[in-house]
Amino acid sequence: MLNVTVEKVKGGEATPPTLFERMTNIVEKVRDRAFQNFESRGGADGRSLDDWLQAERELIATPEAEVVEKDGKFQVRVAVPGFDSKDIHITATAMSLFVEADVKHSHEKKDGDVYLCEFGRKHLFRRLDLPAPVNVDKVTATLDHGILELAAPKTVDAANKVKAVTA
Repeated sequence: MLNVTVEKVKGGEATPPTLFERMTNIVEKVRDRAFQNFESRGGADGRSLDDWLQAERELIATPEAEVVEKDGKFQVRVAVPGFDSKDIHITATAMSLFVEADVKHSHEKKDGDVYLCEFGRKHLFRRLDLPAPVNVDKVTATLDHGILELAAPKTVDAANKVKAVTA
C-alpha cells in the first residue's frame, strides 16, 4: 500500500491557483476538441451539446468511485488501475475531493511494428462532493492494487450535528 500526497485547501482559502489552472486547461482542451467534432461533421447547427459531450468522453476518463460514511469519517474508494501513486494528484477542500491523473502512452521504434494500440492519452478527473464538511488537515490517501482509498474525517461540528439528530 502506497501513500498518495493530498493537497489540502482549508476553510476560507480560495481555490488554489494550480487547481483552477488545471480545471481551466481541461475545459479548453474539451472546447477545442468539441470544435473539431463540429467541423468534422460539416459545421451544421443543432448538435453542439453532442459535440461537447463526445469531446469530454474522448478526453476525460471518469473513474468509478464510492463514498461511504462510517465512524465519523468518509471512506472514499476510486478505481485508478495502471496509475502509480506519483501520477495521482488529489486536492481536498472542506466539501469536495478532486482526483486527477494523466494517462500517457507512446511507442518507440524499438517497440516494433504496432498494428493495434487502444492505449492513448486521457485525463482522469473526478470531483466528489461530500455531504458534510471534513477536516482537511486529516485527509489521507493510499493506493493499493489500482484502488485509491481516501479517508476524510468529518469536522467536529458536522460529527456533533449528526449525533444530535440521531439521539
